Amino acid sequence: MKNTAVDAVALSVRTLTIDAVQAANSGHPGMPMGMAELGALLYGEIMQHDPGDPDWPNRDRFVLSAGHGSMLLYSLLHLSGYGLPLEEIKKFRQVGSKTPGHPEYGHTVGIETTTGPLGQGVANAVGIAIAEQMTAARFNTADQTIIDHHTYAIAGDGCMMEGISSEASSLAGHLKLGKLTVFYDANRISIEGSTELAFTEDVAARYRAYGWQVLEGDAYDADAIRKLVAEAHAETGKPSMVILRSTIGKGSPNKAGTHGVHGAALGDDEVALTKKEIGVDPKEMFYIAPEATEFFAARKAELAKAHAAWKQTFDAWGAANPGLLAQWNETVGGGYTALLKDIALPQYTVGDKVATRKAGGDALQAIAKMLPNVVGGSADLAPSNNTALPEYGDYGPDNPGGRTMHFGVRELAMSAIGNGMALYGGLRPFVATFLVFSDYLRPAIRLSALMQVPLVYVLTHDSIFVGEDGPTHQPIEHIAALRAIPKLRVLRPADAEETGEAWLMAMEHSGPTVLALTRQGLPTLEKADASWKQSMRKGAYVVQDADSPDVVVVATGSEVSLAVEAAQASGRKVRIVSMPSRELFEAQDESYRNSVIPPQLPAVVAEAGIRQGWEGIAPRSRIFSIDRFGESGPGTDVAASLGFTAENLAKMIKNA
Repeated sequence: MKNTAVDAVALSVRTLTIDAVQAANSGHPGMPMGMAELGALLYGEIMQHDPGDPDWPNRDRFVLSAGHGSMLLYSLLHLSGYGLPLEEIKKFRQVGSKTPGHPEYGHTVGIETTTGPLGQGVANAVGIAIAEQMTAARFNTADQTIIDHHTYAIAGDGCMMEGISSEASSLAGHLKLGKLTVFYDANRISIEGSTELAFTEDVAARYRAYGWQVLEGDAYDADAIRKLVAEAHAETGKPSMVILRSTIGKGSPNKAGTHGVHGAALGDDEVALTKKEIGVDPKEMFYIAPEATEFFAARKAELAKAHAAWKQTFDAWGAANPGLLAQWNETVGGGYTALLKDIALPQYTVGDKVATRKAGGDALQAIAKMLPNVVGGSADLAPSNNTALPEYGDYGPDNPGGRTMHFGVRELAMSAIGNGMALYGGLRPFVATFLVFSDYLRPAIRLSALMQVPLVYVLTHDSIFVGEDGPTHQPIEHIAALRAIPKLRVLRPADAEETGEAWLMAMEHSGPTVLALTRQGLPTLEKADASWKQSMRKGAYVVQDADSPDVVVVATGSEVSLAVEAAQASGRKVRIVSMPSRELFEAQDESYRNSVIPPQLPAVVAEAGIRQGWEGIAPRSRIFSIDRFGESGPGTDVAASLGFTAENLAKMIKNA
């Protein structure tokens, strides 16, 4: 790529950005204008990709962690031929357009991940780089290499300030992710003004301490950037941080280098002055330099040719390795779901008392045995979460094929890294911690749900029955808070059998799933519904019934067995409904909902958490809940202190 082509592409990025943001009267022009040359080099020279096949498995991945600079990415996708029409650029930030304010995965072709909440893109990139290592270790052979690509990200000052970047970067350095390169747009400006207001740390020193290679250069010296990227590629034992000194809003005579260009349109007068400054007729709207168009037309053909050569290598690899090809088709090709029916889950006898965290761990082992693409780990709690996969080794720089990950005490980064792994394709990752720490995970869980990535959250120690650890570790509001996230599937199984099915449901689902599991043992229940496994997939089913019942008790998790005990003491004829997923149940048709919870019967709800959200099933006076923080002591003693007992539930049932 000649430097004249770099200049033409960078000019086009600036003009498209200026006009798109001005037309919307909304957006962040400063970052795209400041990093246009790097964008031109990435899409025009550095990256291995194919606009004709955006899902090519061996493409380089690019993550715009500084997602507010979305017009950089949209401009480059349009220019390089990803099928993003100029008309969509003109509809920037408008309802229904392919160019929303921040990049959205699944909404616009060529977008690898949804970014915007700063720092999460850095963690996504770490997850993608991990997934590349795992996939390469599994499928590459001595004779053919079919997975061999890099992961790039652009991060800004805000990303560097967010704690998630520190968590993720620390782990990336430990894991020696040599194919990960993060470009730091060091423009020293944030929304409020100069970063001197709040951010004066030595970022380079911090990243060296993390175990990264740190390189520095000028964002407008194309030859220097090429050398820096070559150095990044040459260092295979460390991720690379490339710090580029840049000017936010470069080209704007009066706003370049100021916070005024960070998150607002330039204004008509400044647009005209800027276009004149960079050599474009102020009357020219959405100008694209002819040389940029010509360059990418030729470049697109070159990239398609390189992809075709890879396909030949892939075909030769498949012919030589039919077993690996079959595994590829099952995992990367998505055929693994057909294997779920063959998974031999552990069997239990009615009355067996098993903590659902233990049952969850046993189910995970059975699933992992059948599905080699199941990988994951815990935030330093694997012995408590029961999520280690010891038969398959620990993942790390000396064993990239290992399947148990050790995230350390880095909950938020773990979740966002898991998102990156899920986005990569072919893997079915899980992450784990205590339910109470879902507060640390929440920003990334929200993006899991927004993107609908198949990440499993194993969240154990799900109630006050955690006991002695006290109120800091006893979830109260957490299940309700998770249910509040749209499109997040929350499953709270009642016993060991339900837990195994919940794991299968998570594997069947194309979006994220939370498994909320107990520390304490729960009895395996006799199920009144002979088809309970199928009914469970509708969110709720009848676990215990009576002839002409007087009342229905709806419960989740550990409270289902509590309801069984309370029903016996109530002296009434009680139908007990296990509702592992309120969201799935609410999505069923009215006839099914009424068949499970007859509307003519009084309903009681029992759950060891706040009552919020249950008012649609029972009035507040008949919701047996905990609406205060817990206390320290043995779990049963804590429950007694809070009045959360079978005796009190029986009284509520009797009076219903």
